[in-house]
Amino acid sequence: MAFLRGSRITQLAARDLSLPAEDRLNPERADYDEIIASHSQAMAENRSGYLDPSTGAWVFTALAHANRGYCCGSGCRHCPYERG
Repeated sequence: MAFLRGSRITQLAARDLSLPAEDRLNPERADYDEIIASHSQAMAENRSGYLDPSTGAWVFTALAHANRGYCCGSGCRHCPYERG
């Protein structure tokens, strides 16, 4: 069961947080491996995010989200929190 702070989910998901949930990033995407490599490198370097290799948009890492302490509900690619 997820813990709520107000209406915010605060329980980390029971999955490998180096990989996004499939409903957030489809593994069939042509750029999936490049995205995962960018995320992994940012995580290894303790950075809060990386530039999406396809769009150039800033993407927060699972570490940045975990440090925030709750899910903001925006559908973030690397959200590490349990969703109901």
